[in-house]
Amino acid sequence: MVRLLPEFLPGMHAMAALRSLPWAIWLDSGHPSAAAGRYDLCMAAPVRTLVSDGGQAVLRDAAGHVLETTTEPLALLRRQLAERRSVPSPLPFCGGAAGYFSYDFGLRLQQITPRPRPETVPELALGFYDWALISDNLERRSWWVGRPSAQEIWPMLERLLTAPAEPAGEFMIHAATSAAVPAWPEYRAAFERVRGYLHAGDCYQVNLARRFRVGYSGDPWSAYLQLRQISPAPYSAYLSFPFASILSTSPERFLLLEDGWAETRPIKGTRPRRADPTADAAEKVALLGSEKDRAENVMIVDLLRNDLGRVCRPGSIEAKPLFEIESYANVHHMVSTVRGQLGAGMEAVDLLAACLPGGSITGAPKRRAMEVIDELEGARRGVYCGAIGYLSDDGRMDTSIAIRTAVCNGEELSYWAGGGLVADSDARAEFDETEHKAKPFLDLIRAASQAGGPDTI
Repeated sequence: MVRLLPEFLPGMHAMAALRSLPWAIWLDSGHPSAAAGRYDLCMAAPVRTLVSDGGQAVLRDAAGHVLETTTEPLALLRRQLAERRSVPSPLPFCGGAAGYFSYDFGLRLQQITPRPRPETVPELALGFYDWALISDNLERRSWWVGRPSAQEIWPMLERLLTAPAEPAGEFMIHAATSAAVPAWPEYRAAFERVRGYLHAGDCYQVNLARRFRVGYSGDPWSAYLQLRQISPAPYSAYLSFPFASILSTSPERFLLLEDGWAETRPIKGTRPRRADPTADAAEKVALLGSEKDRAENVMIVDLLRNDLGRVCRPGSIEAKPLFEIESYANVHHMVSTVRGQLGAGMEAVDLLAACLPGGSITGAPKRRAMEVIDELEGARRGVYCGAIGYLSDDGRMDTSIAIRTAVCNGEELSYWAGGGLVADSDARAEFDETEHKAKPFLDLIRAASQAGGPDTI
């Protein structure tokens, strides 16, 4: 069912009204003028949840009662979506599953046993939502969409949407308890280990990431609002789950499935933005003309063609356009598009299983690159480099790569930044690239530090 709202409801206002409800999600377009980020989706109070931790997945109802446990969460997800299957919707989402699939869940799909390290969040967390609020930022229209059984929730939603929104709470960074930012010597040592594997022919490319951590207290919603102001992006998201809040300003689409066609848009190639327009334009020209970045981009495009080939109709896969330059608040990125027609009998879950985690944040060949990453990075990636998004009841799917993503877990705020290394990579240049990518997070911390008093945002 679709209900047109009398007035346009910006996604931020919808989430501000809904965020007190359990399992609230805002899939935030970030860039209202960009077609790729046209719609905002807000949802909360799922009728069921699916959480997988340590290989054990649990399906619960809205009251928290256990309905089923399994070691095969994707099989359970497939069954739940099949029971909910609906006719095609004119809007991107009509109810369905939404949440995240972590990078560590991707390790399981690749049959890699990770080194023993503490898990910061569950490896998979999805809610099954019977309704959502959708806002079209291009045409300035908003809708409530839902299953017929969800109509009873409308009076409560109407009260929440018309009442004054609860203001964002205080969010404090505790500099005294902040963990040290991964330093240059540590990065250089890991870089040299990667270079050894590259020269030995183990891999062609490895994505090596740094983890940044600070202590915090207070309301993560405040931090997200600040982060999206610093660095808006078309695949942003705010997830308020019982065990963690996830703050993502991702510029990268992972997988779109629409009308039987799968699309992925890997980013590979980055340059910093410059304040001077001439210098900024020069960075774009340099990125577009970089043979190294083009070669890395093609390497990942080929990997993704192979991943899609596992579930797409033979001969349907195409890679175009290649090497488009997209500009964001802090960086320019080189982006390519790979598309393929899903094969007979294949659905969204099959596509996820074939492609997770995304090749742009692992390396090539994927499995060996992931083994190297697990060896050299000192902590689990968790949500970072996994996927955030939805699987709609009508078969549509849209997910992002969870880069530029922070996780508020307990009293620790974690953020990661990485980049693809190849045989002729320069260690200092790659380290500096991670600094450029982490700039939104570092700006957030600096703003808190300059606010005075208890480092308050």
